[in-house]
Amino acid sequence: MDPNKLGFLLLLSLLFVAAAVSVTDDYVPPPPPAPVTDKPPAPQKPKAATPAAKPYTPPSKSTAQPVKPHMPPPKAPAPPVKVPAPMLGKPPATPYPPKGKAPSPAVKPPTPTPYYGQLPPVKRQDCVPQCKSRCALHSRIGLCMRACSTCCYRCKCVPPGTYGNKEVCGRCYTDMTTHGGRPKCP
Repeated sequence: MDPNKLGFLLLLSLLFVAAAVSVTDDYVPPPPPAPVTDKPPAPQKPKAATPAAKPYTPPSKSTAQPVKPHMPPPKAPAPPVKVPAPMLGKPPATPYPPKGKAPSPAVKPPTPTPYYGQLPPVKRQDCVPQCKSRCALHSRIGLCMRACSTCCYRCKCVPPGTYGNKEVCGRCYTDMTTHGGRPKCP
């Protein structure tokens, strides 16, 4: 090996070791010096002498009377309960004489529906003019006409007047309902 190369490698290894040592010195600081605690101990005061406990002396015999335990005062007897005397004589009369069965109100028979006579079955071509008179006062005439015409075609009947009287046309007209369960025929 060439001495220049050997010197160069030696110098390089020295630099590497020095750099490694300097890096570890940066991360691990030296421990701080311990504070100097060289104080002399504080002088202790001598303890005061505690008085000696008195020796036990048995209690002397006294001439006091023994105390009686406290008793509650005697209870007074309960006053006698007065029993009501039996009633002699007539019992009090009822203020109102008992009533018999209340008369049932007269049952009024239901008023019969007005008789319009047997309506002849309506022909299909007569449905439109009769439905026009039936739906004349309706707020939505087109809707009323469509429903009335459908009911007239199926039941062959249109009730008289502009409102009500559905029972004249029978169950076919009164029982026809929409999908929502409401009556279909006007």
